[in-house]
Amino acid sequence: MKRETQFERAEFVGRLDNVKKEMSKRGIDFLLLSEPANHNYLTGYNAYSFYAPQMVMVGLDLPEPIWIGRFMDRVSAVMTTYLMEDNIRAYADKYVHSALSPYDFMADIVKEFGGERARLGVEMGAYYYSAKAHADLTRALPHATFVDADVLVNWIRIVKSPAEIAIMREAGEIADSMMRKAVEVIEPGVRECDIAAVIYHAQMTGTPEYGGGYACTPPFLCVGERQIAPHAEWTDNRLPGATIVNLELFGNRHRYQVNLSRSIAVGRIAPAYHDLAKFVVEALNAGLQTVQPGRTCSDVEATFRETLARHGFEKEARLGYSIGAGFPPAVGERTASLRRGDETVLAPRMVFHMMPGLWLDNVGIAITQSFAVTDNGHEALTSTPRRLFVK
Repeated sequence: MKRETQFERAEFVGRLDNVKKEMSKRGIDFLLLSEPANHNYLTGYNAYSFYAPQMVMVGLDLPEPIWIGRFMDRVSAVMTTYLMEDNIRAYADKYVHSALSPYDFMADIVKEFGGERARLGVEMGAYYYSAKAHADLTRALPHATFVDADVLVNWIRIVKSPAEIAIMREAGEIADSMMRKAVEVIEPGVRECDIAAVIYHAQMTGTPEYGGGYACTPPFLCVGERQIAPHAEWTDNRLPGATIVNLELFGNRHRYQVNLSRSIAVGRIAPAYHDLAKFVVEALNAGLQTVQPGRTCSDVEATFRETLARHGFEKEARLGYSIGAGFPPAVGERTASLRRGDETVLAPRMVFHMMPGLWLDNVGIAITQSFAVTDNGHEALTSTPRRLFVK
């Protein structure tokens, strides 16, 4: 069966070594991971199966991680990971949507490798590690000691490899194509849902060189009064003769996602809105110019905030967040944020979405930039001009 991994085995080995070093520092014998992006990062696993309980187990003394999931998804584990057959474990259908708990099956595997009385790290904040999952697992392993290892792997993921950056450049090109085609079709009388259809088609077709994949969230298409709602859904309404359209789109390549937002003014828009766009772009560019290894996330946010404040505006929410590999429901790595007080030191190959969106009482605007930190500044991962588009 052909393997579909996107990275060399040596890269996976290096990632695993880094995780084990952090486990050792924390006194964790086995790490039980629930976050799909961490499964992908450590094994290459890629399938839409995370709605059912699944885990990747890392043991300090185990040469490979162990994937544990639903029986019908075992074939995807064989196809998309580098793991040996014996390290791919699957539970029977009797555990699916039943009174039986698949965490009993998982606990037996922990016991098989000597973890019955070990210190077990679990991701208490992971989207797919429910309160019931934790209760079932602790019940099945009453003599083990559970410790919260949430975002342990996420903080290792925050610095990307050159191979990861290369994939994110491709995702950025897909995002550019999506935005270009969306802007082309936006005009008075077009239905919002038809704009969404163009976006989805562009997302999947990608570029002539490579195709795209599904994103961690749907595209956000915020029109008219919904321009002040950052995560609104489209309708089947037709665009009026004069309105604002805020788009947040996501290019995704091999699960690596790059975000891109732009505002489009349709018809005659008040001059004050054009001024607001200039102010936001000025502050965005100032923040980007601050990006340097050794500076902090807080430094970048402060430059943006002070520049925007000169024009009488303030952004309440954080300015941005770390991005990389992701699965629904969100791409953010839950680590560093470009916000006041975040003293995370920037390092080469960290990747962020700088999102200086403003959602004010009556207007909203979103002109953003995803970028990678370089040795002496930043690399923009999309090339769509940073400006207000006018149709």
